[in-house]
Amino acid sequence: MWSRDFNLFFTARAVAKLGDTMLPVALAAGLIQHGYGAGAVGLAMAASVACFAGLVIFGGVFADRFSTRLLMIGSDLVRLVTQALTAGLFFAGHVVLWQICVIGAVNGAASAIFQPGVASTVPRLASDVQAANGAIRVAESTAHLAGPALAGVLVAFSSAGGVFVAHAATYAVSALCLLLMRLPEPTRAERVHTSGFRADLVEGWREFRGRTWLWGVIAVWCVYMITVAGPAIPLVATEVIQDHGPRAYGLVNSGLGAGTVIGGLVALRLRPRYMLRAGSIALFAFAAHPATVGANLPVWAMTLGGVVAGAGLSFWGVMWATSVQTQVQPDVLNRIHAYDVAGSLAMVPVGQALAGPASTATTGDSVLLFGGAMALLVPVTLLLVPAIRGLVRADLSRNGPVTSGGPVNLLKEERPAPHAECRGGSGRGGPGPRGGGAP
Repeated sequence: MWSRDFNLFFTARAVAKLGDTMLPVALAAGLIQHGYGAGAVGLAMAASVACFAGLVIFGGVFADRFSTRLLMIGSDLVRLVTQALTAGLFFAGHVVLWQICVIGAVNGAASAIFQPGVASTVPRLASDVQAANGAIRVAESTAHLAGPALAGVLVAFSSAGGVFVAHAATYAVSALCLLLMRLPEPTRAERVHTSGFRADLVEGWREFRGRTWLWGVIAVWCVYMITVAGPAIPLVATEVIQDHGPRAYGLVNSGLGAGTVIGGLVALRLRPRYMLRAGSIALFAFAAHPATVGANLPVWAMTLGGVVAGAGLSFWGVMWATSVQTQVQPDVLNRIHAYDVAGSLAMVPVGQALAGPASTATTGDSVLLFGGAMALLVPVTLLLVPAIRGLVRADLSRNGPVTSGGPVNLLKEERPAPHAECRGGSGRGGPGPRGGGAP
């Protein structure tokens, strides 16, 4: 797994995540310092996510038709420019909300071109897909651990503009690593499509809706985004910064990052037969994050809640990503991934935009406590769906027991019978989960 090219991709993902985890601290602290409140922070974050969710489906078609590596490099360069421009606005003291939102939207569009290619890159670089996903998750989580704390220090001793300069630099490093990376030659199934753009889009949708476990998870995840993750992003930042300062928020977010490291390490070793069932059980832990902040617990307790929440969310993420990457045929993988990401994140801007009005109508703490309750209800719902809880991991359902060398890369096998799950099966013989898009 640890080839030169995988090392470069691994570094690119880790460094980019370092910058991404610094962004919420910079936006929240910077906008609050310029007189804006929770509603403005939510809108600024929602602008990027909304554009990303709206365009990522088209990015999936591009990724299946063109060079994913070149698309990712171009996306990194665009985001380098957007973050440098944002840094200039904060350094100049000329911070206008609509301008920040427009820049965020451009950043989101570039991310929509970048993200779909990640799904097919991992299995092309590593035969043990779960181990690769686990390693990347650990690296990204370690960056998540350091990023908020670093951002808090930069805000405290410099300004929000300094954080955006650092964020822009991470995209430069990512682009360089991807430029040096060489992907294996695509197989015949992965080569450029001869059908039209619209036909590719329709085919991706048909493949997506043909998997009950996939659209079932996404449907439940939409509720999760509106009620839990969407409001938590701006409200946790605003509540902690207003009550305890940016350094405390950096500590709480670093706790979340530490938890995701733990979850990734567990996912490197634990190989459950029913991956989505195990991931859903782990997902109960995320309730600790919004609940501890909403309950106004001490900073150390909020940090511990972040550790617990991060571990559960990280383990779920590896189970989800590995399932999809190993069971969806390569010629539609990027498009399926795009539909997954779009469905997973479509409701994030709704939840973020509603965070301000909801906290005004009640309180920010009440909204977070409600989110904690919903974070317990969502995994219950996932476990109630037979196609989700009964889905057998790909290497067991098709190839017998897992070998000592790890799971077999099923992307190299022949395509399974299409829509087997839709004919009433439990998913054992048909296409299985794919992932990485769901947060």
